[in-house]
Amino acid sequence: MATPNREEVRDFLTTRRAKVRPHQVEMPTGGNRRVPGLRRSEVATLAGVSIEYYTRMERGNLAGVSESVLDAVAQALRLDEAEREHLFDLARAARTSPAERRRRSQRGATVRPGLQYVLDAITGGPALVRNGRLDIIAANALGWALHSAAAANPRRPVNLARHCFLDRSSAERFYPDWDKAGDTIVAILRAEAGRDPYDKDLQDLIGELSTLSEDFRAKWGLHDVRRHASGEKHFIHPVVGRLDLAFESADLVTDPGWKLLIYAAEPASPSADALALLASWAATDASSRDQTLIDDDTHAS
Repeated sequence: MATPNREEVRDFLTTRRAKVRPHQVEMPTGGNRRVPGLRRSEVATLAGVSIEYYTRMERGNLAGVSESVLDAVAQALRLDEAEREHLFDLARAARTSPAERRRRSQRGATVRPGLQYVLDAITGGPALVRNGRLDIIAANALGWALHSAAAANPRRPVNLARHCFLDRSSAERFYPDWDKAGDTIVAILRAEAGRDPYDKDLQDLIGELSTLSEDFRAKWGLHDVRRHASGEKHFIHPVVGRLDLAFESADLVTDPGWKLLIYAAEPASPSADALALLASWAATDASSRDQTLIDDDTHAS
């Protein structure tokens, strides 16, 4: 079976090798070095494999490569945890059978009632479920209110990557550091592409963003990946202003590929006050929409 992600493997290993300087791994720094980072032969030596074997890997063929060799290459290239995980994902994708590819492509997007109940029970902060393509699958009231700028686009599902790169003026107002937000979004998509290169919707999204956004193309070409499990996020909401929020995320075992994200503000902080105002605005906005529906039904009858 031909390796389906050969180009992705090649570019990832090449860009990681270029980042490692000889002095970082106690390799000689002199001589006529024609590459910015390590030579292939140096990576092979550090990983304990032949130059022929590593060259075959870097040309995109990870089929049949053992976990011990992958781990040795990861150490040689000084990969961080997210990059190491990405390398193993690329190797697993190379070994995926046609039947498994079909199963992955048939995953649905139906939100279980129980999942929505759980989201709605979270009232102290925004909560949402997203997939690896950064589609918002479901959210509580505060989650939708937080991302009202992205949701203003009538296209569904709401997609955070499209908002960031294709609605640039809105995104730059929403993210205090647009460049950093863009890096994070691209790194998430790149990691997802490594996990599931058979996701046609993901490939279509990447193609669309690459065609329409020069900034996305530049960031995509860096082949950076990132874990997105916890940390801080900063937003400037069009109604309530600055929001500095902590977030935690978790994989949903029942819904493979989906993540639950919950945001919270530090108690008694300006962001906590802004979050309370956002909740009030969300409730008022929902009431206005409900009243509009009632009025429309009345007029129709």
